Amino acid sequence: MSGSHITKIGRKQVLLLPDMIEDYIDEDNPTRLFDSFVDSLNLKEMCFKYAVLEEGPGRPSYNPSDLLKLYLWGYYNGIRSSRKLENECYRNVEVMWLIRKFTPDFKTIADFRKDNIDIVKSLFHEFNLFLRDNGLFKSHDVAVDGTKIKALNSMDRSYTREYLKKERDRVDERIEKYFREMDENDAMEEDVDKEKIKKAIETLKESNPERG
Repeated sequence: MSGSHITKIGRKQVLLLPDMIEDYIDEDNPTRLFDSFVDSLNLKEMCFKYAVLEEGPGRPSYNPSDLLKLYLWGYYNGIRSSRKLENECYRNVEVMWLIRKFTPDFKTIADFRKDNIDIVKSLFHEFNLFLRDNGLFKSHDVAVDGTKIKALNSMDRSYTREYLKKERDRVDERIEKYFREMDENDAMEEDVDKEKIKKAIETLKESNPERG
């Protein structure tokens, strides 16, 4: 048996990652659907806040299309917290690709939802219908943690008016539940004290200087 452990990569070692963000995800990655769907919309006509840029001093406003894409991605991946969406911006390559390494803080993410809630809910509904009409998921599987977009076995089935109404109601119910949970989770989560984290790390290093 070898007298050493498997060699690990050093944290300061330079890695040869793809030169372009475009290479981070595959061509058939569902994340590209969120991107294309939002890019097909006219956010100015929909009256999204900050969709129309204002002249004058002050810091630039965020692009609502980026935050809408982030919310769509989070919805279909079961992310129910503004802070968790913020974290994904730093560590998830799909999100890095989707919003081009834009890193909004949790307050910006939460404010976007509150400022545009009715429009966002409406677009979530339309996107659900878009996926269904293109055979990309079973509507009862939408917005469940860990669920992948699933293909329908047959798209030639006939939909009755009553069936479609029930499906729309089910989708709307899930959308309402999702945003309600977002509000509840955001209200419960507390700010992380970064200084306390640093002090705790230093305490651990001092307790075992050989591993520092």
